[in-house]
Amino acid sequence: MSLFCLVHGALQGAWCWDLLIPELEARGHKAVAMDLPIEDASATLSDFADAVVQVIPKDEDVILVGHSMAGTVIPIVATQRRVRRLVFLATLIPHVGTSVLDQFYDEVDPNALKALGYELPEASKFEQFRDEPDMYNPAVLGAALGKDSSGSEALAMEVLFHDCEPDVARWAISKLRNHQSMAHIFEVTPLQAFPDVEYTYIVCTDDRTISPTWSRYAARKRLGVDAIELPGGHCPYLSRPAHLASILSAEC
Repeated sequence: MSLFCLVHGALQGAWCWDLLIPELEARGHKAVAMDLPIEDASATLSDFADAVVQVIPKDEDVILVGHSMAGTVIPIVATQRRVRRLVFLATLIPHVGTSVLDQFYDEVDPNALKALGYELPEASKFEQFRDEPDMYNPAVLGAALGKDSSGSEALAMEVLFHDCEPDVARWAISKLRNHQSMAHIFEVTPLQAFPDVEYTYIVCTDDRTISPTWSRYAARKRLGVDAIELPGGHCPYLSRPAHLASILSAEC
């Protein structure tokens, strides 16, 4: 029996795992979730990691699952607490010495970057990302850069919940939080090196937020693993929780 520690992505909270947790428990596992302090504009990646560390009990066989932006958080947690495996679920993946924006700034209009006060990285810093696939669906770049911190119902339906049952999608939209901290985009990761643990990456094949092409590429290049393919969109814990639970259980 494993303990799955579930870390949510942008705009969401511990509530987003409510359909997945019973599926994990039915397979003999335990699960814990938490709210990250995303409504605090000053919250850092380390603050997010601290919120996770506080709910991880000692002496448990922990599998740490991060969704979307939480890919920037779970490796930090694994430098502070013993975990067996990190599962990146349709996530961003940090790169030591850079911010996430450093990885995808060339997807953004230069005028938008200037308005954000973003300084272009040195050529030697960004050359390693030049030939990578685009990270984001262009439709979500404005939200990713903090221009729509509370989420738009139409956009959320289009890029997050398009493959959910209508009642589930309406419930999820009603629960979206006012996301203010943009640490996962702008902050240079505090990681000095990736933790020495096992890795899994799950790509959602119809993801309309983070590009599946980028996910497959980054899983291999950053983590050294081939991504596991899961049908559907960006939030499978809501659209297909039983299928996701089966994949997670198989990774124990």
